[in-house]
Formats: sequence, structure tokens, C-alpha cells
Amino acid sequence: MRIHKEGKKFLLKVLVGAILINMLLWIVCGANHPTWLWIFSLVSIVLFLFLTNFFRNPERIFENFEDGMIVAPADGTIVVIEPTVEDEYLKEKRIQVSIFMSVLNVHANWYPTHGKIVYYTHNDGNFMRANLPKSSTENERSTVVIETPNKVKILVRQVAGAMARRIVTYAREGDECNVNTQLGFIKFGSRVDVYLPLDAEIMVNMKQSVVGNQTIIARLKK
Repeated sequence: MRIHKEGKKFLLKVLVGAILINMLLWIVCGANHPTWLWIFSLVSIVLFLFLTNFFRNPERIFENFEDGMIVAPADGTIVVIEPTVEDEYLKEKRIQVSIFMSVLNVHANWYPTHGKIVYYTHNDGNFMRANLPKSSTENERSTVVIETPNKVKILVRQVAGAMARRIVTYAREGDECNVNTQLGFIKFGSRVDVYLPLDAEIMVNMKQSVVGNQTIIARLKK
């Protein structure tokens, strides 16, 4: 299992801290309280394995990409499919498709299509639960707009959740992007919104589980 670059330093600090704390406790209290020390050591191991699993970084290749395909930018569950007005950049009505990521999902994010980055911004905000509708506009978030070769603009928004405290976005205006390339990473619970043209054909359903850079979520009208 590969570890994402966003987690390597964090996991190293956790590992060193856990080892030092456990060593100190065993030196000070080992002779008098062996049972709870074994329990504490076991909990430390389980916690470290959980965090390691959270920062896993699977290598995924989407083959046979065709113009108009929109691929899931994240692992998770579809929680929103509805028309809504995107008033930050597009200033028009779009179909919003939102993917909620639990702490058990892979938290790397991918570009959903080929194109050019024409807009990027990061906004500070609240940390309410990511599966709530207001989280898209009130939580901390990063917004990326991709212009496809056919001049269709697709907006992708990374949204922090109740536990998330850092959104990492690699996109910058003027960059070329494509599927199979990571857009960023969100730490500890979050969601990703995709705003599509109203005539896009949606290929997923509510509550459906999707796999980042693998599941086709929509097709743009040719």
C-alpha cells in the first residue's frame, strides 16, 4: 500500500510520538500496571493503522477516456443530484453532483476531465458536517474551474467537513489537467461537488457508491 505524500510527515510524527509515550509509560509504570499498559499499546497500534489506512494512495488509471466523460473526482457516496445556482463563478443554474467521503474512504481527489484550469480560489469558512447542503457555501472550500477542449466549463469544489482541517489543492490557473492526475487531498472527512451543464446526462444515482478516477458520473452533450 502506497502512502500519500500529504500523510508521510504526519504519520512519522504520530509513530515517533506513540513509541516515545509507550516507552515512557512502560519504564515508569510497567511493573505495577501491566494490563492497562498492554491495552494502551494495542490502542496505539490500532490508531496508527487506522491513520495509515486513511492516507493510502491507490494507483488508478482510467483507460479509454472519451471527450464529454466526467469521471468521479473522489471515492464516496452520492449525496446530491439536483439543479442549483452556482453563484461564485459560473453565475448560472447547473446540476450539482456531490460525493461525500467518510473517514474510511480514500481522500485523494482527481480531475474529472481533460482541459485547462481557468479559475482557482480557496475560501476559509466553517467546519459543519460535509453531508449538509449548506456546507458547499459555508464551509472551508477550494474551487477549481476546468475548461474542456470543447469550451465547456466544469466547476469542482473541495469542501471541508466537521473533522477536516486542511484542504490541499494542486490546481493553478493556466495549468493543463487530465484524468489520472490528482487534483488534491482533503484530510479527515469531506465532500467534493461537481457543477455540470443542465443538459449533461447523469450516470449515477443517489446513495450510489463511486470510486475516484474510475466511475463515470456524467456525460456532456456533444
